[in-house]
Amino acid sequence: MRKQEFAARLAAGVLIADGATGSCLLDAGMPRGVPTPLWLEEHPEVLIRLQRAYVAAGSHAVYAPTFHANRICHRQQSIDRDVRASVRAMVALSREAVGDAPVYIAGDMGATGVLPQPFGPLGYDELFDAYAEQAQALAEAGVDFLAAETLVTAEEGVALLDAAASVCDLPVVCTMTVEADGGLMLGGSVFAAAADLEAMGAAAVGVNCSVGPDQLEAVVAGIRARVQVPVAAKPNAGMPVITERGETVYPMGPEAFAAHMRRLRAAGAGYLGGCCGAGPAYIRALCQALEL
Repeated sequence: MRKQEFAARLAAGVLIADGATGSCLLDAGMPRGVPTPLWLEEHPEVLIRLQRAYVAAGSHAVYAPTFHANRICHRQQSIDRDVRASVRAMVALSREAVGDAPVYIAGDMGATGVLPQPFGPLGYDELFDAYAEQAQALAEAGVDFLAAETLVTAEEGVALLDAAASVCDLPVVCTMTVEADGGLMLGGSVFAAAADLEAMGAAAVGVNCSVGPDQLEAVVAGIRARVQVPVAAKPNAGMPVITERGETVYPMGPEAFAAHMRRLRAAGAGYLGGCCGAGPAYIRALCQALEL
């Protein structure tokens, strides 16, 4: 089965995921503040073109645009739509983009935008129920694995892994957003969190978003020293800079990004990709740097 193939491929060596989705959609004309699923229903060709470019660049996996497809995000964004319907539509777009290519499709899951207890008002039961509904919908839609990304607390990862295990047996890659020293945004470290997430059953653990690959070599090495599962690194194209016009610019070019990612590979990361600002050209440069 595909999920078993993915687990074996993940354990065997380097697996290249895709790069940015959100920042690429914004560059393609998606207005800020508009819910991604609603905009993509009107502009499906944008995602299909983007993900085909990732496949052509060398990605072994692409993320279905389901990051916000859970009941809490729907409520926050005033989306009056069934979660399962939203998930089915977004996974279908990625399925169309991939076609017959031997590429895995991830069901993208992430932070809800509401902080969990003890940092905020969101209780464990509500978070568990939202993630369980989303994970089940993703499994029913036929994704090959779940990608839990941009988590800001270990509590989110624990609830997500608990919820996913209660409704399906898909592998889960868990990545958190961190400071350059490995600190989590609300306290604690990614090193302790990674070990906890591995113990909870994560198929891979690591980092995404937050900073550029030039600041993550020690973080990746620290995670590698603490876990047995594969380590994931999916960073931004450098630290974002806000221009005088209020635009977000990611300053690191594809070649520099790829050179730093090669160091992350040497530090122990085996699941590699990009996040904000890192489009298909970055994945192509990464594959070339690793001679894939």
